[in-house]
Amino acid sequence: MLNIKKESNGTELTVALEGRLDTTTAPEFENEIKESLSDVKELVLDLSNLEYISSAGLRVLLSTQKKMNTQGSMVVRNAREEVKEIFEVTGFADILTLE
Repeated sequence: MLNIKKESNGTELTVALEGRLDTTTAPEFENEIKESLSDVKELVLDLSNLEYISSAGLRVLLSTQKKMNTQGSMVVRNAREEVKEIFEVTGFADILTLE
């Protein structure tokens, strides 16, 4: 299960994810994020309550990062140790901006 909370402030969008970003929930997150990015210059993903991310979730983060590279910036904040470890093992720590 994945809860998605969005908070918009002008051209900045903060998306907080809670639960698991996996094969089941990745399509929902992908649709939600695609619909939200049209006027966004700065995207902040708050992963403080994300317990797990699978390869399907990583794929969505990668496509979102590519989109934001063309129109602004994307920052990943507050990732838990388990999620950070997945980023490091997969090389995503080098692709994403982690705070």
